[in-house]
Amino acid sequence: MANLASVLKAEIARLARREAKAAVEPLRKANAAYRRDIAALKREVAALQRQLKSAAKENRPRDAAPADAGEGRRLRFQAKGLKSHREKLGLSAAEYGQLAGVSAQSIYNWEAGKTVPRQAQVAALAELRGMGKREANRRLEAADAE
Repeated sequence: MANLASVLKAEIARLARREAKAAVEPLRKANAAYRRDIAALKREVAALQRQLKSAAKENRPRDAAPADAGEGRRLRFQAKGLKSHREKLGLSAAEYGQLAGVSAQSIYNWEAGKTVPRQAQVAALAELRGMGKREANRRLEAADAE
């Protein structure tokens, strides 16, 4: 009797797995198709966002400088950008500070990310961003001559 019960139990389990697999397989295929569709839509959205960005850049007036776009516009400050610009000019922190109207220690702290300049100082730093080596050296020489 025990043998018949175990055989019957095994057969019922086999049939249940087969029925479950038959019921789940179409759902699995539909799920895979939905995932493919979602991935394609995400790619399409990303492409459209890139197109929108490039179209916005093309339509922007070229004669207006980004800093002059609005009087009330807040400028961003990045320590890495300050350090790279100072190094590009080949200036020490003291010399760069002299150009910006602040101390060398302030420049060092800003570059290290220990402190953040006030908005008025960020505006002064933004003016320095457009300056090249020659102009920076000329301004330093003029300041030393005074």
